[in-house]
Amino acid sequence: MTGTVKVWSPLVRFFHWGLVASVAVAWFSSEGLRNLHEFVGYAAAGLIALRLVLGLAGGRYARFRQFVRSPRETLAYLRDVLAHREARYIGHNPLGAVMVLFLLALIGGIALTGWMQTTDAFWGVEWVEETHEAAVNVLLLAVTLHVLGVIHASRRHSENLVQAMIIGRKRAPAGSDRA
Repeated sequence: MTGTVKVWSPLVRFFHWGLVASVAVAWFSSEGLRNLHEFVGYAAAGLIALRLVLGLAGGRYARFRQFVRSPRETLAYLRDVLAHREARYIGHNPLGAVMVLFLLALIGGIALTGWMQTTDAFWGVEWVEETHEAAVNVLLLAVTLHVLGVIHASRRHSENLVQAMIIGRKRAPAGSDRA
């Protein structure tokens, strides 16, 4: 495609949509489909491990060092968003980076507390169950904020970010766009 650049590798896109599917299936299988629920929980944990590897040794836009910004830069970006003057980023913008890290940690914690419930040491331990359920509730809020952020950035920069995560390409940088 002319006028576009490759941003998201097939592995990053596999991770993203695999995690979306794992979380959705885990949510819908939480009551009564224990084997499926556990299986997709392990799948999510494996996907988190894959993303951590990609964050350290993946392609340019997958690497944490490329998109994780300092708190100062992130707050400045938030101010720019609120003033409707935020720059377009080819990879993750600073708030998107915060969400990536938060979702990785949160889903990792959900997977961990889910696994703990399958062990003899933690089976039936109330705080583990409550932590698992509370983290899932936080995840629902975080996913909602993530989707709203994607919609906002797509509209602000006239670009379909969902499509970009499907095909792996975005509009080429121009003017004040940031890598």
